[in-house]
Amino acid sequence: MYRAEIIANQSVQDDIIEALEDHIPQILYTIVPLLHGRGGADRKLGTSTWPETNFALFSYVEDKDKPVVDAVLAAIKAKFPDEGIKLFWIRAE
Repeated sequence: MYRAEIIANQSVQDDIIEALEDHIPQILYTIVPLLHGRGGADRKLGTSTWPETNFALFSYVEDKDKPVVDAVLAAIKAKFPDEGIKLFWIRAE
């Protein structure tokens, strides 16, 4: 089992959730809807100077579903290359 951690611009949140649910109907996840921070290219602080924000999605997925999540996120990254979509994996024992 793996823990998937997805961090991305809020503008793609619905796209990510919809794609994950379409490809893994049984997926369970938790969303942290509002994240502020600084990434490699810019800041997401929800202010008038830096108005955008990020969200985080956490999900524990079975080994067999890991390649599916990888493919889903790769497709969304290709569609939205400038939205700072990041996927991190942690092995859950």
